[in-house]
Amino acid sequence: MAKGLQDFSWTMLLLFCAIQELGAWAMHTAVEGPGLGQPGDPALLAGGRVKRGWVWNQFFVVEEYTGTEPLYVGKIHSDSDEGDGSIKYTISGEGAGTIFLIDEITGDIHATERLDREQKTFYTLRAQARDRQTDQLLEPESEFIIKVQDINDSEPRFLEGPYIGSVAELSPIGTSVMQVMASDADDPTYGSSARVVYSVLEGEQHFTVDSKTGVIRTAVADLDRETQDRYEVVIRATDMAGQLGGLSGSTTVTIVVTDVNDNPPRFPQKMYQFSIVETAPVGTAIGRVKAEDSDVGENTDMTYQVKDEEGVEMFKVTTDSNTQEAVITVQKPLDYESKKVHTVVVEALNKFVDPRFVDLGTFRDQTIVRVSVLDVDEPPEFRPPSNLMEVQEDAHIGSVVGVVTALDPDTVNHPVRYAIDRSTDAERIFDIDANTGAIVTGKVLDRETAGWHNITVLAMEADNTAAVHTQRMGFNRQEQDVYLLPILVVDSGPPALSSTGTLTIRVCGCDSNGAIQSCNSTAYVVSATLSPGALIALLVCVLILVVLVLLILTLKRHHKSHMTSEDDEDMRDNVIKYNDEGGGEQDTEAYDMSALRSLYDFSEIKGGDGGGGPGEGGPSGNPASELHALPQWVQSPDLDFSVFRDYICKKVEQADEDLSVPPYDSFQTYAFEGSDSPVPSLSSINTWSSGSEQDFSYLGGWGPRFRQLAALYTGRRGEEDSEES
Repeated sequence: MAKGLQDFSWTMLLLFCAIQELGAWAMHTAVEGPGLGQPGDPALLAGGRVKRGWVWNQFFVVEEYTGTEPLYVGKIHSDSDEGDGSIKYTISGEGAGTIFLIDEITGDIHATERLDREQKTFYTLRAQARDRQTDQLLEPESEFIIKVQDINDSEPRFLEGPYIGSVAELSPIGTSVMQVMASDADDPTYGSSARVVYSVLEGEQHFTVDSKTGVIRTAVADLDRETQDRYEVVIRATDMAGQLGGLSGSTTVTIVVTDVNDNPPRFPQKMYQFSIVETAPVGTAIGRVKAEDSDVGENTDMTYQVKDEEGVEMFKVTTDSNTQEAVITVQKPLDYESKKVHTVVVEALNKFVDPRFVDLGTFRDQTIVRVSVLDVDEPPEFRPPSNLMEVQEDAHIGSVVGVVTALDPDTVNHPVRYAIDRSTDAERIFDIDANTGAIVTGKVLDRETAGWHNITVLAMEADNTAAVHTQRMGFNRQEQDVYLLPILVVDSGPPALSSTGTLTIRVCGCDSNGAIQSCNSTAYVVSATLSPGALIALLVCVLILVVLVLLILTLKRHHKSHMTSEDDEDMRDNVIKYNDEGGGEQDTEAYDMSALRSLYDFSEIKGGDGGGGPGEGGPSGNPASELHALPQWVQSPDLDFSVFRDYICKKVEQADEDLSVPPYDSFQTYAFEGSDSPVPSLSSINTWSSGSEQDFSYLGGWGPRFRQLAALYTGRRGEEDSEES
């Protein structure tokens, strides 16, 4: 359809040029030439009459002409031309002689090349009319223009692509996104070839485009970045004002949906659990929690805070600016014995809230954090932590000065044992009862010598442990490497209960520095020598291995000698099939073996001797009768087959006794013919009779296998008879 419209435009343009040329020709014949009658011009005639010259109008030539003949552009003509060919027309300027040719006689101008208005819109030329004989100008040289007429041969192009725009999510309908523009290389002053309109090819569900300006706007109000963050919109530009037959071009516009703070923070869990030891110092981080926000950028910035009063007193929540996590830390010392579990309510809220979306709901969320305090075995505590005691200087040794008290703060409440730090009482002036904490004097006191004594009392948990000490030196592993020490354990309850155990103490080898090297006494003894039982067992194993090796070698040698001795007599072979005609005695498949076996049936042979004539016992009779027809056949009635029977029995016996033979039956052939053969030679070389004395007619009855042999012999016989005759 586009080609038909283009041909139609070609026809209309040619018709327009023809009408324009006819109008120019009418004006040329009716109007005097302007500008040619200036004073002093030689063209002025006597009496002031102006000579009629030529009048120029603008010429047009259509672009992209595809015809085979030169395209007619226009005609130049002089009034002095009487049609006798005395005037020669010439042109010069742009394209003269190459693109544009002129007929020197008629003045017709033709375009010889295909023109493109997008490359050059017009050509400026000059025309001359000369006398053909004298080559003098008959008309002044005049300039004219040939304008290239435009056709719609260029489609709109988007020169600034690719296009990328953006629009905020949840923008109202009609929000401007961006503007696209297409340019058309056709002539904007002629027709609608360069008049472009815009439309949406893909993405019209979400966006529209202004057909005249190319401004892209939103078509819906529910663009959600969290659902789809970008759209690919295809915009088409069509010339000819979008009419049928106009050319079009398209471009893809990527529209990115930007984020707004329309999603509140949400904790993935409604409860988190953490644990921390009770001795953790203030400022220790317990754990981290994070609220998820589907927005991006600064819209995900959050602030966390503790909402309940108990949590505010014991814990502190800060925000990690890099990860937007809530960091929960200890604000006051924890005590397992006072409270084992703390419940903290943590709230997350957006730092930047868009007031346009407040009606979507509250932009905050809460979660519960349970903090479990882990018990730690704490040392006893003195109550009060310090004491001031007085004692008379004349107090007797063993007098009670005072009593200190310490308690185990743990839930188990272990019993406490007391001791004096002897670094503060090196002279042992005081002693303390380990169970009651009563401090007594250990020496006589003298106020004038020392009026004050500062001692440090230690309180320790009674962990029911005992220390074992040696009472002598010089333990020897060779003499005794293990000691068994009985232990008696007695508690302090009413009534006192006891238990007895045995402690095994092993003497270990040490170096000069006291470092333990080895505590395995058994390994030390075994490394020096082997027990007699182990040696006997080792020798027995070696002897058994030697006997097995010798037995295997003997069996192999015996088997090898046995096989070597029977190599000459072992005639076993495989049955081989040869597909050759006339296989001989070994051919057991090419013919019926019963015919050969019947050779040794003496009862049938003897019966055949007494048989009648040729009709009964001839070559065409039974197998026994065929034997009589063989040449040089001598039948011996006293054939002895015992040699073969003995040979076969011997071989069977050897096979049965040979242990190396597989335990299954096998077919064996023996190339053994005995001491002599009862059948003499079948050759006629050594016979006394000549060939002429033998009758080979019996060969014809031996079957198809001997047919060719019978033909040779009977034919030879016929030739000899003819020669004799």
